[in-house]
This record gives sequence, C-alpha cells and structure tokens, in this order.
Amino acid sequence: MYRACRKRVDTESSTESPDDAPAADGERRGRRRWAMDTRPLRRPAYRRLWSSTVVTAVGSQLTAVAVPKQIYDITGSSAWVGAASLAGLLPLIVFALWGGAVADAMDRRKLLLITNVGIAVTSLLFWAQAVTGIESVGVLMLLLALQQAFWGLNAPARSASIARLVPEDELPAANALGSTVMQTGQIVGPLLAGALIPVVGLAELYLVDALALCVTVWAVHRLPALPPLASTAPRRAGVKEIAAGFRYIAGHTVLLLSFLADIVAMVLGMPRALFPQLAAETYAPWGEGLALGLLFAAVPVGAVAGGLFSGTFSRARRHGWMVIGSVVVWGAAVTGFGLSDSLWLAVAFLAVAGTADMVSMVFRGAILLSAATDEMRGRMQGVFTVVVAGGPRLADVLHGGAGSVFGAREAVAGGGLLVVVVMLALAAAVPALRRYRV
Repeated sequence: MYRACRKRVDTESSTESPDDAPAADGERRGRRRWAMDTRPLRRPAYRRLWSSTVVTAVGSQLTAVAVPKQIYDITGSSAWVGAASLAGLLPLIVFALWGGAVADAMDRRKLLLITNVGIAVTSLLFWAQAVTGIESVGVLMLLLALQQAFWGLNAPARSASIARLVPEDELPAANALGSTVMQTGQIVGPLLAGALIPVVGLAELYLVDALALCVTVWAVHRLPALPPLASTAPRRAGVKEIAAGFRYIAGHTVLLLSFLADIVAMVLGMPRALFPQLAAETYAPWGEGLALGLLFAAVPVGAVAGGLFSGTFSRARRHGWMVIGSVVVWGAAVTGFGLSDSLWLAVAFLAVAGTADMVSMVFRGAILLSAATDEMRGRMQGVFTVVVAGGPRLADVLHGGAGSVFGAREAVAGGGLLVVVVMLALAAAVPALRRYRV
C-alpha cells in the first residue's frame, strides 16, 4: 500500500511540473558541492567511530572546565591551574608516542576499548574525589596525569583507524567531520559547563563525562576488528619502534613537511596567550569581558564554519597545495588580526584563521593517513598528537615573551607575517609537499 501511495504521489508531482525534478536534482548537487561532505557517514563502521566522538566531544570539555575550576576553588591561585596543565602535558607526550607504537602492534579496536574504559574510570574517580570533598590539588593533578596518559594512548589508535574504515578519496571528508565535532565540543562544552556548575555543581560534570564515555565504549565495541595487516611482521611496542617512527618521518619528506607546516603555523602564529592583554588594552572600549570571550571563541567558530562547508574543499586532490595555502591564509589572517583596531574586524580575521586551520588540519591528517603505510600510521598519529598538543603551548611561551618586549599587537602581527614567509620559503625550497596529490 505504501509503495502504491508513494508511486501515485510521485506521478502527481511529475505531472504538475516536468522541469521540477531536474531542477531539484541540480539544486541538491549544488548543495553537495559546498555543504558538509558526509560521504564517510554512509559507511557503518566509520559512522560508529564518529558517533562516539560526537558524544565525548562535549563530555570531555565538561571535565576540561571542571578540573581547573576545582583547582582554583581550592587554591585561589592561577599559578596552580597552570601547573596542573603542565602536569598533564608530560604524560600526554610520553603516552602518545608510545601509544602510536602500540597502535601499530595490536588490534586498534581492542586498544580503543581499553583506553576508553580507562578514561571513563578516571572520570568516575574525579567524581568520587569531588563528592567525598577531598580537596587535594595533588590528587587532582595525579588524576589529570592519568587521564592524559589514557588519552595519549587512545588518540593515535582512533586517528589511525580511519584509513581502514573509509577509502583514500574520502579521508579529507572524514577528517573534516571529526574535526568539526571536536571544535563544536570546544564551544558548546564550556558554555554548558558554565550553565550547569551553578545548578548541579562540579561533581556532576565529572559524572556526565563518565556516562558519555559509556556510550563511546559501546560504539567502539561495535567496530570491526582492526588487527595489524597480515603482511605486517609481529613487533613489540617499545623505544626501538618509536625511534623507527621518527626515522620513517625523516625518510619521507612529505610527512616531515606536514609536521613542519603545523609547527610553523602554531608556534609562530597562535596568539591566544596575548588575548587577555589585547582585551584589556586594545579592545577595552567594547568591554574587557566581552572582548576576551569573543577572541577565544572566534577561532573555533571559524573552524566549525569551515567544517560545515567542507564540501567546498574536501574533494581536492592536491593535498600538498591545500596545506600550503591554508597555512599561508592562517598567517595572513593572524597578521590582519594583529593590525586591527576594531574588535569586530579582529574577530572576523580570527574566524578566517580558524577556517584556514580547519582546512590545514583536514589535509595534514589526510596526508599522514595516505602517505604512510598502515604499519606506521599509529606512530605517525602519535607524533601528530604531540605536535598538536605541544605547539600551542610553545606558542604561549613565545608570544607571551614577545608581547612583553614588543607589545601585544606587534607580536601578533609579526608572528603571522613570519608564518607566511617561513611557509612559502619551505614550499619553494622543498617541492615534495607542492607535488603531493592523491
């Protein structure tokens, strides 16, 4: 009966206007050319991995807000908040590098299950210490280090698995989908945490994160097995294998340049350490609080916008040129931000920078997955995790010092200009990245 009704409706529609169907098809094709590229979501295994990211992108941000808030409540010192951030960085670096080697030596699905369970248990421990009122910074820093260690083990396996779940030509689209979700979580999560803390308290934020991770574990459990390929020789994940990963990068110029492109963009051009000074000085007429919030939100908002319109770039085949171009645009936008007297113009430049960063991230990730063999993908993603986590922190130190010496706006504009010059010089001196395509 349904089919008969459907057929009758289709017939009636076609008789009303014979030109409507082709026009509608053309309109849909036009939307697909610029709207978010969702082709990877047609593949059930990738869809499960992506859906687990959707849930945890917001949940993890609740804990990311709750930990520094609780430390500040206990100590009344921002210095302790900064020390806690550094306490989480070292285990993240160590375990991301080791986790990459582990991801190349065992079933990645099993590693994802183990690490997601570990992160969930850590969130429960955060909840337990908050409920019992321990109020110990040492306990919080220990739990944060444990959480970052599990996350360092988890991230390389998660990223390396994508190349086994989607075909090569869909890797940029898959990376855009994942990055968009993570960037959205960085916007929605803190806003949600700010709204919930006065209502339910800090402890419940940890509990919500733990419950969200249960959904992640269920989604990962439904993934297919992802053991090393049959052609891969059995190995143990140790220092020797980590060192082999760095030798592999050194021997493959396009991989090395993809890492250097991110280091150039983030270390020389990430100006977030100067946002408070700019909000208090340059943009004070608009209100310091409003200015600070807009500056911090602008880059992620631009990145999300880039993800939502990923159809405009995700089918590009010249991945190397996409990385070069997006890093240059990032640097130019940061330079424009540094030269802007108007808050709204500054926010617009930062949003453009965020979109460029999204494009760069998508194609750098695609290069790492397509240019490396499967037996090396875990280690490549481990190094990628370290670069992504460490670059902005180095930038905070560099820009903070430069801002004190030269002034905030001069440091921002100079850093952005350096990004453009250095990236173009690298592209001109070493043609491997320019020539890379799929």
